[in-house]
Amino acid sequence: MALIETKEKADRALLVSVDTGRFDAQASLDELWELCESAGAEPVLTVLQKLDRAEGATFVGSGKLMEMKELCKSYEIDLIICDSELTPTQIKTLERECDVRTIDRTTLILDIFALRAKSREGKLQVELAQLKHLLPRLTGKGIALSRLGGGIGTRGPGETKLETDRRHIHRRMETLKAQLGDVENHRQRLRERRKKDGVITVAIVGYTNAGKSTLMNYLTDAGVLAQDKLFATLDPTSRALKLPSGVSVMLIDTVGLVRRLPHGLVEAFKSTLEEAALSDVILNVCDASSPEASVHMKVTADLLSELGCGDTPIINVFNKCDKLDGLEIGLDDSRNVHISAKTGKGIESLLNVIDKNLPIRIKKVKLLLPFSKAGLSNEIRKTATLLSENYTEKGIEIEAVIDDEMYRKLRDFIIENSDL
Repeated sequence: MALIETKEKADRALLVSVDTGRFDAQASLDELWELCESAGAEPVLTVLQKLDRAEGATFVGSGKLMEMKELCKSYEIDLIICDSELTPTQIKTLERECDVRTIDRTTLILDIFALRAKSREGKLQVELAQLKHLLPRLTGKGIALSRLGGGIGTRGPGETKLETDRRHIHRRMETLKAQLGDVENHRQRLRERRKKDGVITVAIVGYTNAGKSTLMNYLTDAGVLAQDKLFATLDPTSRALKLPSGVSVMLIDTVGLVRRLPHGLVEAFKSTLEEAALSDVILNVCDASSPEASVHMKVTADLLSELGCGDTPIINVFNKCDKLDGLEIGLDDSRNVHISAKTGKGIESLLNVIDKNLPIRIKKVKLLLPFSKAGLSNEIRKTATLLSENYTEKGIEIEAVIDDEMYRKLRDFIIENSDL
């Protein structure tokens, strides 16, 4: 008996965009091409049409629609992806005229998120966003067979399938919101515990595929999936990181961003994005080798502003500088650093900048504790960073990194100190 291996054929996709002048349509279309590849489809062709506004029924003009119909036949297209949110009427018309399944940009991004989500929270967030997007796009027989009201002559045969589907979706959305509420409460308790324990958090945010996970892996050996794909990482990861000063911080990797990120996704992933909003320091990671680097930085900055991060120190980290010829990698100033997370160049400068932007004043001290105060050494282990500890005839010699509060407690036993 011969075994034949079958491989699933990737959908051949036609990408369509209407340039109304409200955004850079070509750059957005190029990004849609990358999103399509990340979803596992095979982008074949792109169609771009300039219009004052998208056509209400067909999205594109009638002439361009005929052109799309011919392209779908000639190139054996399996899927049309439009670079805007489509109405149910537009989807129905495009599918009828081209005889090809049609989706929009938001549906594509949601599909990638569903593919990447691994944690329970991530799966709940994706499903909620998908249902929010699906609900207004349900189509059926309308009210023709619905229950019209009470009284003779007004009774219909009962609830339509459309109404049933809507009811089930609403019920499922309420369940998901309740489950996400429990997850968010748990995350809030973790934040409160970190704050109580004096844990300093540093969040890595930025455009998708900027190298955030590669940076996370280099700094902490976190083992986060790092691929040259959009949204390779979806679920947040937290790891401890020790800075040159000796201070330990909690490094958090967050979901990547894209331009024109659907509002429903921002809402669904609000609890995850709040990890960045409530952090003590934010690393805005950007792919410096991308011609769209400035746009990517602005997308991230706008979202951080929307989340209320105005007072949080934000360090701009220009990654992938190894791809730029002649650029000296390293520290630019206190808020801008050029690095290569792949080769490790500039990482030392980055860690020093994080140290300088910590929200509390840190001091490195040498102490001589009398044996009668030995209990303080245990307190240092819990609330500060113990660098060394030696028992001598005179007492316990300790070298540690401490904050202002601990400094006041230990002031009488300090024999040497310096600000970091």
